[in-house]
Formats: sequence, structure tokens, C-alpha cells
Amino acid sequence: MDVPLWFVLLVVGVLGFKLIRPPWWLVAVILLGGFLLADSLLAPVIDTAISK
Repeated sequence: MDVPLWFVLLVVGVLGFKLIRPPWWLVAVILLGGFLLADSLLAPVIDTAISK
């Protein structure tokens, strides 16, 4: 069965938010921080750290 990655991330995000109930500011900081780090100079370092 092939499930799209965006669907899996959406389901995990919704379930995690319902079960853990993090504050809204923490969700915003994580999303904004990830978006900003994706185009920064640290992106190759993060990519190699995650892929190993």
C-alpha cells in the first residue's frame, strides 16, 4: 500500500496535537523555525546529521 508522505505527516500531526496538547506558540515556533532553517546555511549540516 502506497500512502503519500503528506497524508502520513498530517495524520501524525493531528493525533499528536490531540493527544499531547502543546501550546499554540510552541507549534508556531517549531513550524517557523523549521521553515527558516530549511533555507539557511545550516541546512546541509542538518541534512547530513539526519540522513546518517
